[in-house]
Amino acid sequence: MQIRRVLATAVAAALTTPVVLLSAAPAFADQKPAVQSQEQKPTIEELKAAVAAAQKAYDAAVIALDGREKAVEALVEDETHPLRVAYDEAKRAAEAAAKAKVEADQAVVDAQAKAEAVMADPEATDDERVEAIRVLGVAQEAARTAADAKTAADAKAKEARTAFDDARVEALRQLGVAQKAKEKAQEELDAAKKALADAEEEAGEGVECVAEPKLTTVVSGLPEKVVGGTTVAFTLRVTNGTGKTMDEVYPYVGLRAFDEKGLEELDSHLDLEWSTAANPEWEDVDPMSGPFVGSLKAKSSADVKLRLKIDAEIPAGQGAVGVAADYFNNDGSCGGTPEINEYVFQILTKGSNPGKVDDADGKPGKSNDLTAQGGSSATSVNGATGTTGSTGSLANTGSSDAMPQFALASGAALVLGAGAVVVARRRKAGAGA
Repeated sequence: MQIRRVLATAVAAALTTPVVLLSAAPAFADQKPAVQSQEQKPTIEELKAAVAAAQKAYDAAVIALDGREKAVEALVEDETHPLRVAYDEAKRAAEAAAKAKVEADQAVVDAQAKAEAVMADPEATDDERVEAIRVLGVAQEAARTAADAKTAADAKAKEARTAFDDARVEALRQLGVAQKAKEKAQEELDAAKKALADAEEEAGEGVECVAEPKLTTVVSGLPEKVVGGTTVAFTLRVTNGTGKTMDEVYPYVGLRAFDEKGLEELDSHLDLEWSTAANPEWEDVDPMSGPFVGSLKAKSSADVKLRLKIDAEIPAGQGAVGVAADYFNNDGSCGGTPEINEYVFQILTKGSNPGKVDDADGKPGKSNDLTAQGGSSATSVNGATGTTGSTGSLANTGSSDAMPQFALASGAALVLGAGAVVVARRRKAGAGA
């Protein structure tokens, strides 16, 4: 959904230049709904029904085209096709009839020669002459019968060939019709989808998603210390604590890391993957798309499994995992968690003894009022600009001298205030996730 893409884009901007997101917020907030046309337009539901009908017609056209292609293939290549079998049999019968006629004609020639010889022989008896004439007559009658049979066989073969050829021509004609029908169905489906997307975009302009405190994201099992060359598994639990089903829920997971001085990014040394019960294959965490948990019923939770692989060559430093979630409903309503919860962990070099290790504590970013969110939310962090939420969470974790720099680099992305989160999640309907 576009809500997801807007959030991810905003987060990506904040990761590189935190102030970008905050300075962009007033522009989002100043957007106003488009003026509605007085012309009566189809409703979103009507356009969805039109897309469904167009999809059904397109699917039927695809099936019909497949059937026509198979019909042509059968006529061209299938030797067991009834019309081909009939033509082959008629052709063989015509060839046999032609051969029989040739043999019958030769028999007449032979009988004629013998009769003439008998008639010319002065010593031939009357019976011999009568027999010769009779044999000639029989041969002539057989030749006439063979000629008639050949004529009939040729006609039948021609008829079978015509039927076969006509069937091929008709099959090719119907194939062409089916191809054009599929092309037209595709055009109508594309047009229906575009009309729906345009209508949803128009309807979505100026619609603000809302902060939903009862949509929560909690990480469990992430250790407060990780060691180079190891892999740690933990869980993100997304909970819909409201009384209504959320039709589509999109968790967000962000990861940043820096060395102890806060000067070198360590992201390339970390690999974060996710999986769910519905999507058991491990996939790299991509802020632009996954994870996706689908529908989440009221008062229910869904778990996302997470796996963090730490490169063996990683320097000592500090990292943070930020989690949040968006939701989008079929009726157009949308929103998300008021803050992005941050879990900070210490990075130890390979072979280090971490000692006693507890789970990393989650610290939410400071909530800010929507109407007040914008440039005024930026505050100074050791002379730099960051978000109020990010400084409150990261600075309190304590030990590293790199924390102010780390907060500046990752805070806007991982611990946005409520206003920035909601503005970033503003829905512009009609696009995919």
